[in-house]
Amino acid sequence: MNEELELIYEECKDSMQAAVDFLNGELSKVRAGRANPAMLEGVKLDYYGTVTPLNQVANINTPDARTLSIQPWEKGMLPEIEKAIINSNLGLNPQNNGEMVMINLPPLTEERRKQLVKTCRAEGENAKVSIRNVRKEAMDGLKKLKNDGMPEDIIKGAEEEVQKFTNSYSKKVDDYLDAKEKDILTV
Repeated sequence: MNEELELIYEECKDSMQAAVDFLNGELSKVRAGRANPAMLEGVKLDYYGTVTPLNQVANINTPDARTLSIQPWEKGMLPEIEKAIINSNLGLNPQNNGEMVMINLPPLTEERRKQLVKTCRAEGENAKVSIRNVRKEAMDGLKKLKNDGMPEDIIKGAEEEVQKFTNSYSKKVDDYLDAKEKDILTV
């Protein structure tokens, strides 16, 4: 097969997979009623003058389904960790017991669950838009190859292949969203 077509296929697959991976990362940050260390992934704090992710200065664990525990490697970091969590706008209420920071997660209300599902759906739609943009770029690349003299039947087959990729990755997005929605709505 033509090297240019292979290159278009590879770029297409890689970009679509990147969109799905990004969505998966975003969905992992959404609270689904259970404590998950990924909820604190975006929290950064001042560590001796350097802005550092929380997971690089402490161990984050889930002793039970509704509790996060943050065990800093240096006890002097407890107030910084507490302040960073409060300032992160995650709506979490950290409690410093002198040894570690504990966060008790209240049960989600039905209204909050529906709001979280809506947020996840919006993230999923963003991922699908990214996938469709990748498809458009690939189709533009194929059109350029056609104008450069590549046979039309090869271009038609390549367009069908790009559409198969698009459908496949869109289905992955839907599958992730369905799983996350089920997770959120399960009481």
